Amino acid sequence: MKAHDGMYIDGAWRPAAGPDTIEVVNPADEEVVGRVPAGTAEDVDAAVRAARAALPGWAATPPAERAARLTALRDALVARKDEIAEIITAELGAPPAFSQAVQVGMPILVAGSYARLAETHPFQERVGNSTVYQEPVGVVGAITPWNYPLHQIVAKVAPALAAGCTVVLKPAEDTPLTAQLFAEAVDEAGVPAGVFNLVTGLGPVAGQALAEHHGVDLVSFTGSTAVGRQIGATAGAAVKRVALELGGKSANVILPGADLARAVKVGVANVMANSGQTCSAWTRMLVHRDLYEEAVGLAAEAAAAYGDRIGPLVNAKQRTRVTGYIDKGLAEGARLVEGGPEAPRAKGYFVRPTVFAEVTPEMTIAQEEIFGPVLSVLRYEDEEDALRIANGTVYGLAGAVWAADDAEAVAFARRLDTGQVDINGGRFNPVAPFGGYKQSGVGRELGAHGLAEYLQTKSLQFQES
Repeated sequence: MKAHDGMYIDGAWRPAAGPDTIEVVNPADEEVVGRVPAGTAEDVDAAVRAARAALPGWAATPPAERAARLTALRDALVARKDEIAEIITAELGAPPAFSQAVQVGMPILVAGSYARLAETHPFQERVGNSTVYQEPVGVVGAITPWNYPLHQIVAKVAPALAAGCTVVLKPAEDTPLTAQLFAEAVDEAGVPAGVFNLVTGLGPVAGQALAEHHGVDLVSFTGSTAVGRQIGATAGAAVKRVALELGGKSANVILPGADLARAVKVGVANVMANSGQTCSAWTRMLVHRDLYEEAVGLAAEAAAAYGDRIGPLVNAKQRTRVTGYIDKGLAEGARLVEGGPEAPRAKGYFVRPTVFAEVTPEMTIAQEEIFGPVLSVLRYEDEEDALRIANGTVYGLAGAVWAADDAEAVAFARRLDTGQVDINGGRFNPVAPFGGYKQSGVGRELGAHGLAEYLQTKSLQFQES
């Protein structure tokens, strides 16, 4: 695609307010693949004004018509799926097969799920002598990350539109070309002008302006916990609603009696997916002391098999961050059993699939989110010790439990302080609520729970006859 040199505002591509641009770099070969405008507060203001002007009409649009526009949007994404996958591979570095199946396939499913929800959700109900209405919260400022660029856009924009909200999207500066393709699909789907608006730009400029704008009623942000705190504080000062999907340090707990080989293999695959750039990745593998050395060997073997199969990290800064954590693990006494900080290629932001053993709960690599292909294997003494270690971080986004049977795994999972847990390899469900406990965020995405984030409740009381 040829990158647009403007912003998508009020149903049209318009020139940016300022002259600055952002280079989009392919992390696999470090070549520039496009340039987009660096939005300013003036661009954000124009987009928010357009969204506010479009809000009354879109909020009053019957849910069935909103569902029709979302169905058309899903169809437009399907028609462009090959082009979108190529762009995601170019600007994120995701391997082509992963881009097709996950980076594009998953958001298409999510878009379709919200088309159905827009038609079936009970936007009003009778409760005694009251009629309770669920109404759109208003203008949504959506700030999305680079690691799953289309999915994170769809996971915010689709439920917002289904609810009757209007949206201003500020995508990550590393992957803005995907957002431009999404805007083209919105336009093709016949979504009315102003209902969806796109401003590309830097987080501290365009992102901050969007979060602070008095015309935004809800800020939905996915990204680091540090930035989430800032957005939460800004929104709190204005008594503005937020939905925050933040970091994670998820535990993969393997109980005695589980299928150890399968649990380790699936666990390593989970960490290596998207080059480790997944907030819900199971980056801590917890294994009983009697099975520990066997599990470490299996994990090292599984990680080594990935070799050149995983893509690069998104940029040079991210590679430096991840290799810094590997150095930190070595300095704190963890045993490196696979990988390491050395670059596997002369060009591109690649990091070797890495596994650490003899990791203790207080080590930095067991506490902080690394966001790269790095697995820590921890030893536990008994189930209570495993629970203490699993719950022993500030995060609570995801996790996994493996046991001899589902009942045993469920009993343990119910005691985990985390938002979602995979039981004995349970697969991802795109209509189940996704979100975290503790510092992993506020609110939920996906399915009916994700729709609820964009609705507010009004009750009308009647005199009973």
